Amino acid sequence: MSGLAREGRWAWRLLICATALVYVFLFAPILVVVLLSFNDSTFGAFPMRGISLRWFAKLWENGAIVSAFATSLALGALSALIGTAVGLMAALALVRHRVRFRRPISALLTAPLLVPETVLAVGLLLLLRAADLPRTFGLLLAGHTLLTIPFATLVIQARLAGTTRVYEEAARSLGAPPFAAFREVTLPLAMPAIVAALLFSFTISFDNLTASLFWRPAGTETVPTQIFSMLKDSVSPEINALGTVMIVMTVGLGLMAGLIGRTLPGRKPSPGGRGHT
Repeated sequence: MSGLAREGRWAWRLLICATALVYVFLFAPILVVVLLSFNDSTFGAFPMRGISLRWFAKLWENGAIVSAFATSLALGALSALIGTAVGLMAALALVRHRVRFRRPISALLTAPLLVPETVLAVGLLLLLRAADLPRTFGLLLAGHTLLTIPFATLVIQARLAGTTRVYEEAARSLGAPPFAAFREVTLPLAMPAIVAALLFSFTISFDNLTASLFWRPAGTETVPTQIFSMLKDSVSPEINALGTVMIVMTVGLGLMAGLIGRTLPGRKPSPGGRGHT
């Protein structure tokens, strides 16, 4: 027994060391980017000569970066709103109603998660060329929305599946119309998942590079594609600062979405709520 226990301890220590090495390999480059974004020197090297915020200030003096940032914000907000709205309707149909061909529909909604982004992007681009259609901002928005719908659907669907239908049935039995029951009962109960889906969807759109490279119209840049274009010339300290901004936004919004989805309870409808006739 002592020999087995000794081997178990060594195996556990080896697993911990291997896991630590994996995390170092994954997060060390991110840490380097964040540290170099505060480097006072023009050349990114260690040891750092000083700490400065001038590269963050120069970001807002660069018109191309500001334009790309505005495009990413607009694209992320619109795709998050549309994707979450579609995901909410899909989740309601799959969880609260008996829908024919439920499994094929559910598989179709989650298909963008299973298909590699490159394959999806190239396929849509080939379809556009075959139809002789130009690449526009609307196409880019449609593509990003397509990528966000599965995440929004799964998040909201999990929330609805874990909530009871007692309140909705009580509202309907008291004479509330279907839309009033949805507005006063279902929507408040699903609100934490809806907020989390919005944040997740925005993060997915804002951080997307692969699909955006294929779908963006000529002359339009998002933040990831702008960084990719800047890396073709040289590694500027502004890239490190812009990367740090993206890291803070994507990681912060992702953590916020997870926290909201886990901790915020859905607001239960009050007995004297509106919607009764």
